[in-house]
Amino acid sequence: MNINVAQECPQCGAATTLTESDRLLTCSFCGVKNFLQPAGIFRYLLPPTIEEEDTSYLLIPYIRFKGTVFLVTDKGLSHKVVDTTQLAVNVPGLPPSLGVRAQAMQLQHLDPATHAQFLIRTLEPKAILHKAAQISHLTAKAGKNLFHRAYIGETLSVIYLPLIQTEHGLLDAVNRHSLSADTSTRLKNKALKSTSFHPQWQPSFLASLCPHCGAELEGASDSLVVHCFVCDRCWKMDEKGLQEVRFQVVDDSVRAGLYLPFWKLEASIPVLNISSFADFIACTNQPMLPHPDWKKKPMQFLVPAFKLRPKVFIQAGRQATLGQWKLPEGKGKKRTDFFPVTLSLSEGRQAIKIILAASAASPKRIFPHLPKVRAVVKGAGLVYLSFNDQGHDWVQPHTGVAIGKNILRFGRQM
Repeated sequence: MNINVAQECPQCGAATTLTESDRLLTCSFCGVKNFLQPAGIFRYLLPPTIEEEDTSYLLIPYIRFKGTVFLVTDKGLSHKVVDTTQLAVNVPGLPPSLGVRAQAMQLQHLDPATHAQFLIRTLEPKAILHKAAQISHLTAKAGKNLFHRAYIGETLSVIYLPLIQTEHGLLDAVNRHSLSADTSTRLKNKALKSTSFHPQWQPSFLASLCPHCGAELEGASDSLVVHCFVCDRCWKMDEKGLQEVRFQVVDDSVRAGLYLPFWKLEASIPVLNISSFADFIACTNQPMLPHPDWKKKPMQFLVPAFKLRPKVFIQAGRQATLGQWKLPEGKGKKRTDFFPVTLSLSEGRQAIKIILAASAASPKRIFPHLPKVRAVVKGAGLVYLSFNDQGHDWVQPHTGVAIGKNILRFGRQM
């Protein structure tokens, strides 16, 4: 479930609401499009219900994780979607989680004008990720039966809970509940090592203009990749700004109803001696004879560049990767409405080992090597595959990948 965040248009100041997955802000008042450019992890504030003049808050950090945890063990490949908010400081007596308050309330971006001291985190995101695995019951002993763990499609952010000092002690400034005397004392000691607002915590905005030709870029609000249909280029947003992404379109003989994006990652896996598609077919023990030309075909992993339920994500990535030899060459680029890219390139790289594990017809030949597997990515780009409308499903005619329409819609909310 997405969280909602209050936001002002950087051009005209009009109020709007974004979800945590939105990156392209289109103002309904002035019509100007701007990219929300993160400065590291996003930080939000639970809006206090106690607002008095010259009020000073003590802000308690919670780390929010939302994503899918994948685990490869001797029992197979397991997964679970996790959505949790965990306390990021070691102070007994504080709520260990924010519960559903982060989803129920409209959050705010941090305001430098707010009088507040920020408690310094003592738990880092890696510790929260480990907790997420425990919460999802995806635990295993490292070495003997745990071969690989991955967090894919993850959203990490920091949400601050405001506290206010009263004559009776510290008070939760959202629900107005008093904290115990012991907790207030511990927090006062911790507050001595607190910090003030850092300007780099505030996200910046970038005009949605093509760096190559200056035309307006097109894309959905939650898309990580936008297109310029004037010079036929696409761009992804990161902390350094807009970076060009190579892309191609694989069409069908009939009119396609939808074009879904996949990260096409050309990669070798030295520890398994995989450098070509023929090597991959042999190593994963597929029930087919490699074509002689496959020895010259560099190995490419096709990873869905959009969020899906984990089971469908694995099936789509496995089937597209194994069926890549059936795909015709991309016919270049075309102006069309592409499905938005909601899974980043870095997440696609992390999915390589999961696709490899899912493709193994004989897991015992692959799973024990996963801790040593290091994929050497030699090239990366996007490929848009055509999908045809088959009633309740979208079906890729060359590889047979089928994705339910409701599942595709649900993925936009993950």
